[in-house]
Amino acid sequence: MIKTEDMKYDNGLIQAIAQDNTTKEVLMCAFMNKEALERTIDTGIAHYWSRSRQSLWKKGESSGHIQKVVEIRIDCDMDAVLLVVEQTGGACHTGFRSCFYRTVDGKEIGEKVFDPEEVY
Repeated sequence: MIKTEDMKYDNGLIQAIAQDNTTKEVLMCAFMNKEALERTIDTGIAHYWSRSRQSLWKKGESSGHIQKVVEIRIDCDMDAVLLVVEQTGGACHTGFRSCFYRTVDGKEIGEKVFDPEEVY
C-alpha cells in the first residue's frame, strides 16, 4: 500500500483529477494536500485543498453534490491522483456536470444540471 507521506507534494500539494465511474467523463481537477488525501481515503468522500481559501473542503459540503470515491489511482511519478467517483449532482460550481464544459473557442458542450444561485 502506498503511504500518503510517500507522495511527491509540490509546495504541499498534489494534483487530483475526478472521473465519473460509469461514464468515464473527467469531472474536475483540483488540489489535495496530505490531510485532504488522508480524509478522502478514510471517509470514501472526496476532500480537496482550496488554494484561494487556504483551507480543506469536502466536495459537496454546501451543495450536497458529493463525490463518493470508488477507487483512487496514483500516477507513476506519485505526484497526482485520479479519483474514480460516483458523482451526485454536478461537479462544477457553475452548475455544469463537469468543469470541462466548454471548448477552447468558447462553445458550451456540457450539461448544466443545477442553478448555482439556488445552491450557493
